[in-house]
Amino acid sequence: MPEEEKIVVDEVEHKVEDLNAEQKYMIAQIKDLQLNVSRSKFALDQAQAALNVFTNTLSKSFQPPKEEK
Repeated sequence: MPEEEKIVVDEVEHKVEDLNAEQKYMIAQIKDLQLNVSRSKFALDQAQAALNVFTNTLSKSFQPPKEEK
């Protein structure tokens, strides 16, 4: 038997099947926004790493070349 989907709002548990259409719509919006935030953080991490690489590469380009022995 499948488990009923539930949500906790203000420390009160609710069965999703008992919610009205607007409440279900808000839940869908929240889930989508949470996913968007997660994807944005992922993209920000990538951009920050790339920025660090380019910044370090630029900095190293101004250093005198190391002499080989």
